[in-house]
Amino acid sequence: GPSPDPNGEPARPPLGNAYLGMAAFLGAEAMFFAGLIGAFLVFRYGSQVWPPPFQPRLPLGVTGVNTAVLLLSAFTMARAWRAWKRENRKALNRNLLVTSVLGVVFLLVQGSEWVRLVHFGLTLSSSVYGGTFYTLIGFHGLHVLGAVIWLASVFFMLRRASFLPRYGTRLEICAIYWYFVVGLWPVLFGLVYLS
Repeated sequence: GPSPDPNGEPARPPLGNAYLGMAAFLGAEAMFFAGLIGAFLVFRYGSQVWPPPFQPRLPLGVTGVNTAVLLLSAFTMARAWRAWKRENRKALNRNLLVTSVLGVVFLLVQGSEWVRLVHFGLTLSSSVYGGTFYTLIGFHGLHVLGAVIWLASVFFMLRRASFLPRYGTRLEICAIYWYFVVGLWPVLFGLVYLS
């Protein structure tokens, strides 16, 4: 175990490599999205009219409900972590499955709205408006897809595994990434859909 410090208190264990790696990765991700958001803001506030005339309006109502779906997945992820800590396998599996399903629902709704927008003439090449919309929202969608795949792999691994500490680390790192993609979405929703 950790050796005590001179005052007799047990020393805190060093931060594990998995957590340091995730911190570095999330730092890079935050800078990446900050760059995309910065480019969006330049175009948004550099235009006299936004959105441009004759471009379809974004589906605010559907996307607002979809935002609630994604936010709910953060709650079910927290419940999964609590179930892990209590070694409640049934609640862990249920909450991980619900979290994954909510992520998939979010992606399917986003995808169906994209198909409608393309049908109405909003494409990557139709305008700067379309280009910035699909780039910013599309990269977030790819991150949610990656998080769903990661979560599904953790779900199947934990269904067979014992409650060993190394699996808890894997679940926690996955949860941190899930919270990142969920937490990023309201920022993007506010910027792109509400501004």
